[in-house]
Amino acid sequence: MADITFDNFAAVDIRVGRVTQAEAYPEARKPAIKLWIDFGPDIGTRKTSAQLTVHYTPEALIGRMVCAVVNFPPRQIGKFMSEVLVLGMPDADGAVVLIAPDQDVPLGGRLH
Repeated sequence: MADITFDNFAAVDIRVGRVTQAEAYPEARKPAIKLWIDFGPDIGTRKTSAQLTVHYTPEALIGRMVCAVVNFPPRQIGKFMSEVLVLGMPDADGAVVLIAPDQDVPLGGRLH
């Protein structure tokens, strides 16, 4: 991969939020979960769809803190409009494991 500048990194707005609602998304081409995430008063609640079904259930995600890119343009995922990109790392088999702070932090806090 090519090197990037700090300005390139700073242009990606990664924030922490808390999942307030989660539902199975059976209409998706690949198994997915719909998420509504509260990023605090400045950003508010945003929604997304993510392929998290290997390690997570909708019920287990509610109340969980997650990190997401909040400055991508909205993207249509089937019949659902995704407004943020939830971040994760692949496990040994390629399934998503979510990235989150290991302590409670204020909602909307920006990664730096």
